[in-house]
Amino acid sequence: MFGAAPSHRHAVSGLLTAVVAWWCLTPPAALAADEVSPAILFDAVSTHASQLAALDSHAAAMTLFISTVGPSLGLHDAAGILSAKGKGLSPKVAQELGLSELSQSVHQLMAALVVWQLAESAYAASSTTDAPSGAQATSSHAQQEWLSSTVHFTGLPDLLKQLSRPPSPETPPLPASSAAPSDLVSVAVQVARQAQQQALASWWSLHEWKNRIRQTRGLSRLCGTWQWIIHNHQNHQEQKLTMVFPPPGRTTTENPLPVETIVLGDSIYLRWEDRGFVQEDSLLFVTEGHKRDGVTDAMKIEGSFLNNRGAWGPISAKRLAPCPSGS
Repeated sequence: MFGAAPSHRHAVSGLLTAVVAWWCLTPPAALAADEVSPAILFDAVSTHASQLAALDSHAAAMTLFISTVGPSLGLHDAAGILSAKGKGLSPKVAQELGLSELSQSVHQLMAALVVWQLAESAYAASSTTDAPSGAQATSSHAQQEWLSSTVHFTGLPDLLKQLSRPPSPETPPLPASSAAPSDLVSVAVQVARQAQQQALASWWSLHEWKNRIRQTRGLSRLCGTWQWIIHNHQNHQEQKLTMVFPPPGRTTTENPLPVETIVLGDSIYLRWEDRGFVQEDSLLFVTEGHKRDGVTDAMKIEGSFLNNRGAWGPISAKRLAPCPSGS
């Protein structure tokens, strides 16, 4: 990405190279057909370089993300809901959708891309002999203040400080054969690596936003106290349990919890593990009558279980108490 000095280029690109390799090896079941690779972050830095260079505020960053950068990075869902944020969404809906956290991820992503672009420009201007005389990456005071308040990279203050200095005509460009890079080159490599890490983390958070919302809504439906009835066909025994499922993000000491819980729509998957014992529950919410609000009216659960000791059979459950208020 940086042109000269292959060793630094390899160091900076190593992180996303590893991520791309992981992406390619991930089983198809884990990735939808229309998924995009985080490798497109590389393209975003070069494709939107001039636009990124002009960003100096959260508002400008959000506008560019919604209109251009978000869709180009495959983040259509996040860009779409943030576009609708200012068009009448109630505070309750905005909170349920996690729009505050979503906006923060956008700000961090855009700031990371700006820093990444700055670091590349500084590297190119300081480490090549064919750069135009006096060429130097620049950053406005407003942009520097915005970046410093949004992302916190170890070498960023040094990079911004050096970019604030006027170019010195007495200092020739670094010769291509030089073994030791200049201070600016070293700082640029360090900051670019950190910016890549932050961009990747923010991109992933935005990419998984819809799945997090779905899972949170599902766990909210499951939250509460249930009477669990299990019939084991292996020994024809029936067991009654009181199950307490906490609100999303919380834990409970009242009973063991599954190691994995997936709730999508009316479907529930629970996986239990304990010292070699593994059981999987495949369940459905069953509503009474024609009420379908999905939270207070999903009064029953029905399904089946299967474990690695050969036991199997039906499960039915009835809600005894709703999710604690304020959850």
